[in-house]
Amino acid sequence: MENFEDIKFKLKQGNAIVQIVLVNIAVFLLFEVLGVFFFLFQQANLQANILKYLMLPAAISNLLLQPWSIITYMFLHEGFFHLLFNMLWLYWLGSLFQQYLGNSKTYQAYFLGGIFGGLVYILAYNIFPAFINQVPFSYALGASAGVLSIVVATATLLPDYQVYLFIFGAVRLKYIALVSVFLDLISIPNGNAGGHIAHLGGATFGFLFIKLIYSQSSVPNALDRFFNAIGKLFEPKAKVKLQYKNNGFKPTSGAKPSQSEIDSVLDKIAKNGYESLSKKEKEILFKASKD
Repeated sequence: MENFEDIKFKLKQGNAIVQIVLVNIAVFLLFEVLGVFFFLFQQANLQANILKYLMLPAAISNLLLQPWSIITYMFLHEGFFHLLFNMLWLYWLGSLFQQYLGNSKTYQAYFLGGIFGGLVYILAYNIFPAFINQVPFSYALGASAGVLSIVVATATLLPDYQVYLFIFGAVRLKYIALVSVFLDLISIPNGNAGGHIAHLGGATFGFLFIKLIYSQSSVPNALDRFFNAIGKLFEPKAKVKLQYKNNGFKPTSGAKPSQSEIDSVLDKIAKNGYESLSKKEKEILFKASKD
């Protein structure tokens, strides 16, 4: 587990996973504090109405009145442990995903996975007879669809990557993802059906997302341009010098790279991951790590 200094350093670098986690925590704390005031002034109905307009409704007619809820629902949580498990899950595997593919694709996997999961939830509740009487009163909230998108995307990208679990020892990511999806599937009849369906939608998107990235489609490039443009609004102004291991790369020769060259390479890693670097950029990074 990383310490606070590591997390703070990642935040200064504009790490997408840390930013998403902090926004989720901030929203949770905000509503917890507001809940105190709603209680003191006996405004529980007002609190419920505010949340209702931020949660994702199953009824399409309600969704048309609050289209923003397809985004806001994924930053709301029912309680501390709901938030805790989602954020631990997201930080644990999301950090690995961000390291390989960068900020832009991390945002894409989380937000688009959450949106896709939400749409699958709405579609299921309006199609299957089991939910027909629940549609007008059903609402979804939670980051789980986006989180499952990240989890399955990471497992699809690195299926044989091993992580160490308490009791079980070393386990490949593909098995963690498969078990998670299977548990959501068999849990649909046992309560919180909408949540489990949204999870499965997010997981499906995560799998397709990685397959799409490594296809010949132009869609990933278009998504990168869109999310990079948004990401620039939140980029930190201060430059921070990093040191990276060379990962077996050997430089050819040359003088010490300038700080501007190093910063340029680090910015590219933060946005698009280490794999996006050219041979020359990897050489610059190696030389900088030797200082």
